[in-house]
Order: sequence, then C-alpha cells, then structure tokens
Amino acid sequence: MKKISFRNDVLPLKNELFRLALRITLNRAEAEDVVQETMIKVWNRRDKWEEIESIEAFCLTICRNIAIDKTKKAENQNLSLADNHDVPDSSYSSNPEEQAEQRDRVALIRRLIGELPEKQRSIMQLRDVEGKSYKDIAKILAISEEQVKINIFRARQTIKQKFIEAENYGL
Repeated sequence: MKKISFRNDVLPLKNELFRLALRITLNRAEAEDVVQETMIKVWNRRDKWEEIESIEAFCLTICRNIAIDKTKKAENQNLSLADNHDVPDSSYSSNPEEQAEQRDRVALIRRLIGELPEKQRSIMQLRDVEGKSYKDIAKILAISEEQVKINIFRARQTIKQKFIEAENYGL
C-alpha cells in the first residue's frame, strides 16, 4: 500500500466529488455541502487510509452515500430541488437558432437524466461523465460489473426513447 496524503491524493478529487454530488442532489449548494462533509469524513478516517485499496473509490462511495442521504432527507421534508442551470458551450453553432435548439436539447437530456432512478443516474455520471471503468463503478457502488452494465444500458435506452418521443412530439 502506498502512503496516502490528503493534499496530494484526496484534495484533487474535490471536483470529481462535486460532479457526482451535483448529479445526485441536482442542487449546487447541496453538492458543495456534500463535498465538504465527504472531505471531513475522509479526514476523520485517516487512521484507516493504509487499509484502503483505492482512496478514490473510498471518497466517491462516501460522497455518494452522503448525497443520497441528503436527497432522501429533502424529499422527506417535501423540499423542491433546484435545477442546475449551466449554459452549454454552443460556440460551434453557426447561428442563434441552432444555438437555441442545442440548448433545448441539452436541457432536455439533463431533465431526462434527472428523472432516472438514482442508481442509474449515478452510474451514468461515473461512466459517461467521469469516464470510470465498469470495474471501478462496481467497486464504488458495491454492485457487480454485470449490474453496472445492465443499469447503464437501461438508462441509455430510457433516455434515448424519451428523447425521441420528445423530439417527435407534435409531428
């Protein structure tokens, strides 16, 4: 086992943790809180770092669990979750109409991803956004690689089907 340093091994994961938390909570402020709580929990368990096979998987698992807990707590209190309003990069579009269409498509896809079950949403985030391998995702979520593949397939199929329905609506 290598010596794990908070500054060199844990802190560089903060952006990755934030993206995962944001995908689960759908709220920037909540995601920031989740990352902060994750860092505190990881720091408080520093005496066990030598036993950890992958500090990244360890951090992502803690982050995911905290984010899920916060989301469930918010749902139980009937709080509405604010949407993420990032503006997509549309510099490649040649005119305002194409840019507007592209923004609408990105917003639709984000909404469809947000409607997926939490497990599928997390797997899509880890695979398609973070670029994690099936093996890493399985380790982070404590499920089999086969379950990861099944969930990613179902999530993509659902999004594809709903996207096509939305695009063809009214035709």
